[in-house]
Amino acid sequence: MCPPNAAASLSCPSSSRRGVLRFGLGAAVAALAMPLGQAQAASVRRTSFSNVADLTHRLGTQFPLFPGAPALTITPIVSHDTDGYYGSVVNYWEHSGTHMDAPIHFAKDGLFVDQIEVQNLVVPAAVLDVTAQVLRNPAYEVTPDDIRAWERRYGRLPDNAAVLMASGWGARAGSTEAFRNADSSGVMQFPGFGKDAIDYLLLERRIAGIGVDTLSLDHGPSTTFATHFTLLGTNRWGLENLANLEAIPPSGATIFVGAPKLAAGSGGPSRVMAVW
Repeated sequence: MCPPNAAASLSCPSSSRRGVLRFGLGAAVAALAMPLGQAQAASVRRTSFSNVADLTHRLGTQFPLFPGAPALTITPIVSHDTDGYYGSVVNYWEHSGTHMDAPIHFAKDGLFVDQIEVQNLVVPAAVLDVTAQVLRNPAYEVTPDDIRAWERRYGRLPDNAAVLMASGWGARAGSTEAFRNADSSGVMQFPGFGKDAIDYLLLERRIAGIGVDTLSLDHGPSTTFATHFTLLGTNRWGLENLANLEAIPPSGATIFVGAPKLAAGSGGPSRVMAVW
């Protein structure tokens, strides 16, 4: 979300095709194993699905970033013509593109991204559609009422769910200006989760994390980043700059969060997919 040192100063105020792939697989096995040498492996469940959606924007040098974040660079190092093979050095801020905020990003004693248990990266998805609210107020904050409205229609949030805000903002990702949506005073105007909603999810429900299709878990005008501090302080994760949330059902999908297993990482670009 924020560039380096932004959390400390609290001064820091970034489109893909839908591509829902219908495989008609009938049944597939999702097998996840802990690294060798660990005493206990994650449980494995048989998962049946016939739809896969990519919730990840293409990451490149032009993808919008939070103001102040260092630019992503891609430097070709070897080429087919000269070396017989191709490869580049990629340099990026951990919070670029579709990415995870690990707890350590805002919680001094929080988990690093490589310490997040794999069973908390394959979880049920609950998609809160706030598109109508955002049309009226681009800096809208998800509220407990939005969560309760979802539950009245789809039932209680599943345990260990990822609660995802679908605001339609992902369609703006082709333009840094439109994605940041700064007003005449330079204050960004995009939606996010309100702290009241996070308090409700932490106190009344059991969640793995949250996700947004915008630059930040907090809405654009935030200067305190209360959503970040509150959520990440409980060793839960957040996903920012998600894509195609409109392509998956509000209830019944499972998301796979391909967070990087980076030593001492505060997060990182992630490949996020949904199946149902």
